[in-house]
Amino acid sequence: MAQIPLLQLSDISLTFGGDPLFDALDLVVQPGDRVALVGRNGSGKSTLMKVMAGLVEPDGGTIVVPPGRTVGYMEQDPDMAGCETLGEFATRDLDPGELYKVERAAEGLKFDPDRLVSTASGGERRRAALAALMARAPDLMLLDEPTNHLDIEAVQWLERELETTRAAFVMISHDRAFLRELSRATLWIDRGSVRRQEKGFEAFEAWRDQVWEEEDMQRHKLNRLIKSEARWAVEGISARRKRNQGRVRALADLRAERANQIRRQGTADLNLDSGPKSGKKVIEAFDVSKSFGDKKIVTDFSLSIQRGDRVAFVGPNGVGKTTLLKVLLGQETPDGGEIRHGTNLEIAVFDQARAQLDPDMSLWESLTGESDMRVSGQADQVMVRGNPRHVVSYLKDFLFDESQARAPVRALSGGEKARLLLARLMARQSNVLVLDEPTNDLDVETLDLLQEVLDDYDGTVLLVSHDRDFLDRVASTTVAMEGDGQAVVYPGGWSDYVRQRGERAPKVEEKSKSSEVKVKQSGEKKKGLSFTEKHRLEALPSEIERLEAEIAKLEQLMADPELYSREPLKFKKATEALVERQEKLSAAEEEWLLLEDKASAEAG
Repeated sequence: MAQIPLLQLSDISLTFGGDPLFDALDLVVQPGDRVALVGRNGSGKSTLMKVMAGLVEPDGGTIVVPPGRTVGYMEQDPDMAGCETLGEFATRDLDPGELYKVERAAEGLKFDPDRLVSTASGGERRRAALAALMARAPDLMLLDEPTNHLDIEAVQWLERELETTRAAFVMISHDRAFLRELSRATLWIDRGSVRRQEKGFEAFEAWRDQVWEEEDMQRHKLNRLIKSEARWAVEGISARRKRNQGRVRALADLRAERANQIRRQGTADLNLDSGPKSGKKVIEAFDVSKSFGDKKIVTDFSLSIQRGDRVAFVGPNGVGKTTLLKVLLGQETPDGGEIRHGTNLEIAVFDQARAQLDPDMSLWESLTGESDMRVSGQADQVMVRGNPRHVVSYLKDFLFDESQARAPVRALSGGEKARLLLARLMARQSNVLVLDEPTNDLDVETLDLLQEVLDDYDGTVLLVSHDRDFLDRVASTTVAMEGDGQAVVYPGGWSDYVRQRGERAPKVEEKSKSSEVKVKQSGEKKKGLSFTEKHRLEALPSEIERLEAEIAKLEQLMADPELYSREPLKFKKATEALVERQEKLSAAEEEWLLLEDKASAEAG
């Protein structure tokens, strides 16, 4: 017997600003569904979810929820009017015997139910809204970016809850690890239509690429057919005009079909210019301590950040990650210890709170209003990495169209605000990038591009993020802030940290993207070098020198611009050999640094 759907959308159409967002859209959600809703920023994911929740009325079509079934939506900006505390808001639709559910969710999601609504942050309000939804336990939960403003512990708690729930759910999230863990099917919004695949997010990118490849092949065939028919029309139409009007009309239909095809949106054109190189040593912290009242942020913390390092700061919300960043950057004064900065530092900051954006300014003003981006005497130009660009042209690099240039920032979605901040950040030259929660609200394609740009960036990156996949892709060193002043440095990204944290000391098991972060942990008893370690310390310099020489030869070989076209197999082997030796060099340098540090401690 077929199941009765929890929710059915039929022939849905919706127009925003004169442009159709959806047309003839059909969608079904069945009991037990665990669905990732994906699509580019601006494709209509959040709007579709609001249509599913009954909060946005479509222009046409029907929405059916069977009698006795309930649908719940996690509000992005919950209306808490009439509620004094977050707990009062989260429990207002519950029976007295169900209040414990909110208390349990509040503990897992880390918010205080007694917090006054008037003093609660946006993140606390969203966590209270999520707790209210979880406690109500509707048959279908609609979750729009539920991991925003959650730390990794809270995200993992939410994962466990959703893994065991009997409810169906549809979720929008930028967090790949979260989507991979929970989804069993994927809904993909692309140019106004929705496709469904009965596989989780893990299989999405291969599916998307296959669809696009088939689409490109069909477009190519259509173009060839039109070209062939057009040649026939030009060469012989005068002799066969009366007998072949049907074929002429068919050619017109083919051209109309091509004109009506909706082109895929391009990808954002992300570029970073690291500008003048900084000194080799970027930031050094020596026995730094910082507290606010009774709350310890760090105690006797030491760290050496070298040019090219990618350092991630992880830990629970409120532990002080942003504060430690400000101390390292010299924006906050430490209570004790010393901070030293290297030479020629040019720092650019991506702000977690999006506070750099004035909601009443237009996108145009947000760019031209920056003193270092203005072009003298050219009101419609901005300075982008030392070169003047037209404002609209530069905005188009970040997927904004001309009609949005004069729109207020407040009209932008979360993903669009993130892209506007990236536009401002990437217009400047910098050799130190500070990224505070950069992944929130960005779509999968833009996240991929951002990671690629950071891979190619010659400068230093300091990163705060709760996105485990992004941490693994970008970070070469992880500073784990564990509360009560404890901050421990581990080589590698999030997965490396998880593997090592039980040992409380870094081991050179994983290859790090950078070899130059020297791990210094205060209060740790250091043993002397063993015979094998002493021998290894003596042998490593010659090994490093040999690897450097081999890398130089391979780089010289690959500098030949004709190598790839002339000898593709040789080019492939040289590329693989170069990557292998660079990884070996990185591991050797890391090992030497650790052994040298241990030997110095023994001598001291």
